[in-house]
Amino acid sequence: MFLTPPTSASSSSSFFARFAGSITAWSGTTLAFCLALGLVLIWALMGPLFHYSETWQLVINTGTTIITFLMVFLIQRAQNKDSLVLHLKLNELIAAHKGASNRLINAQDFTEDEIHVLHQYFCLLAEKAKHDHDLGRTHSVEEAEENHQEKRRARARK
Repeated sequence: MFLTPPTSASSSSSFFARFAGSITAWSGTTLAFCLALGLVLIWALMGPLFHYSETWQLVINTGTTIITFLMVFLIQRAQNKDSLVLHLKLNELIAAHKGASNRLINAQDFTEDEIHVLHQYFCLLAEKAKHDHDLGRTHSVEEAEENHQEKRRARARK
């Protein structure tokens, strides 16, 4: 049974997704930076005209605070989507590779302790490969321990 992507997203959610994606993409352009720099320069040049008053300072402080506040949410939304898509692609590669450990699918949902245990295990595997002078060989978690034990048994027999 194959899963198909959902197609019944609400129009407001879909609109917001497109809007957030567009704003996030545009905010990273050279034009957006130049416009922001231009606004800051105009504000700075108007300082003498307004005698560097508190109101003059309040304009830039309020404007930048509001823009920053809103951009945090838009950028986080885009980052969440990108992160999820990356996880899905990695999950597909793990699921499709015959020798890969399927328990690593959705590893992003592991607790910090579980991640730490796996990290330590992979560090151990890297160390074993280093001692075996076989850095190019890759394994699943299960295969790696099995292969390492077979190598030890083969060396012991010699």
